[in-house]
Amino acid sequence: MKARKVDVAIIGSGSAGLYALGKIRPSGKSFVLINGGELGTTCARVGCMPSKAVIQVAEDFHRRNIFNRYGVEGHEDMNLTIPEAMEYVQDLRDSFVERVLANSTDKLPKENFIEGYARFVETELLEIDTGELIRAASIIIATGSRPLVPRAWDSFRDRIITTDEFFELEDLPQSLAVIGLGVVGLEIGQSLRRLGLDVTGIDQLEMIGGLSDPEVARTAIEVFGKEMPLWLGHAAEVTEIDNGMLRVQAGEQSVEVERVFASMGRIPNLDKLGLADIGIELDAHGIPVFDPGTMRIGDTAIYIAGDATGERPLLHEAGDEGRIAGHNAISAEPMAFRRKTPLSITFCDPNIVVVGTRFADLDPASTVSGQVHMGPVGRAMIMARNRGLIRVYADKASGRLLGAEMACPKGENLGHLLAWCLQQEMKVGEILQMPFYHPVIEEALQAALYDLYGKVDVKNATPITELVPL
Repeated sequence: MKARKVDVAIIGSGSAGLYALGKIRPSGKSFVLINGGELGTTCARVGCMPSKAVIQVAEDFHRRNIFNRYGVEGHEDMNLTIPEAMEYVQDLRDSFVERVLANSTDKLPKENFIEGYARFVETELLEIDTGELIRAASIIIATGSRPLVPRAWDSFRDRIITTDEFFELEDLPQSLAVIGLGVVGLEIGQSLRRLGLDVTGIDQLEMIGGLSDPEVARTAIEVFGKEMPLWLGHAAEVTEIDNGMLRVQAGEQSVEVERVFASMGRIPNLDKLGLADIGIELDAHGIPVFDPGTMRIGDTAIYIAGDATGERPLLHEAGDEGRIAGHNAISAEPMAFRRKTPLSITFCDPNIVVVGTRFADLDPASTVSGQVHMGPVGRAMIMARNRGLIRVYADKASGRLLGAEMACPKGENLGHLLAWCLQQEMKVGEILQMPFYHPVIEEALQAALYDLYGKVDVKNATPITELVPL
């Protein structure tokens, strides 16, 4: 069969692929967008958006437990109908997916969109499983990822829930073990507990929520451990027992549950592309070696973006990588771009946020830290959410802010403020001369920064409490 020639072929119509398309389509270059499997992006179908809907329902229902403080009566009799709650979540999910499709693949001419799975025949030649051949001057791999489920669990796979299945459920089991307490596991696990399920959280690490600061992790574990059992430091073993239940063991602890929610990470969808067959260098995890500034694989005209890289499985990162790959795919020479400040948010309650340089990656000899506990913070007390800890880090000699880790209310907002300051390479003293309103959660961040400012060598020419003269 004769190959159809185009300037750019994009494999995958998820977030990264669509952002790449946004760069390529206006250029006038010829292109095809190839997609196998479900349409609608991971974020809209099974990720960011429907998970936040579940979290919101659970959080609102959970707030009934403090109504007695306000003098509200009757809250003990409040009930939640799980099937109705799941239907609400699914309706929202469907609207998110429809919006994505209406603004992306639905608007593409038929000749530009191919439904099917692609594999490489050569570095510039793709074969679709329909038999069609596409020869492209540049190719972008944006194939996304899938949840990791151990093969040892295949015999009872029908009782293993991942994000791929969760948002299709019409009802929920009464008991469940969440294995893997990273972002997804912690968000979903806490939400399910607040919806009334018996939930046990398990992780082979001693940390949760992607934290690396032992002080913040200790606080987070204490807070979340009051809502559900947390078994940390041992790998989980799952076996099927006679009554149709699953036995989950971790160390010396054991529990019988109806279902397991597997949140142990995601696998880039690269294994069926045939990359090794065309001589592409792969790392130990089977991921192509690429330049994160250009998204280019080796010296080829192949680019990679989004979850397929295995590095930053976040929508805003996928968007940036898609834009970079799209720009370079239509350029004569690839250009390297400065990546944005790392920012990761776990939308549990309290939020867990890691921004800038992680604690584990700091140089202890040149770094100082500041902190504040949320207990006495006025705004947090009024909200009845005064649990958690904020830790901020700076270079001692220069006073430049380096990063932060926190488990605190409104962390999603505080993390953004710090990310903006980090991107501007601000010093701690400069940040403290910015306005802080009263009473707001941001005052907690201000207190942590004051603690940090007292430990850096470089001070402001004008005292922080004074106005800066013109």
